[in-house]
Amino acid sequence: MTATEKGPASYFPSIEKKYGRPIAEWKDLIRSSPLTKHMELVNWLKAEHGLGHGHANALVAHTLAEGPGN
Repeated sequence: MTATEKGPASYFPSIEKKYGRPIAEWKDLIRSSPLTKHMELVNWLKAEHGLGHGHANALVAHTLAEGPGN
């Protein structure tokens, strides 16, 4: 039996399915952005990449929580 993901990571399967990119690629995009603030990054993902708010928020929250370079 596998544990069900909780928090931001629970969105990852639907993000990959809906937008056709692996989570690692989204995280690389976030880390390579010159933006550093949570909501700046969320708004950028929504405007430039067409993500919905919840998906963008989950990606940014998870990526920033990992710290730089992870």
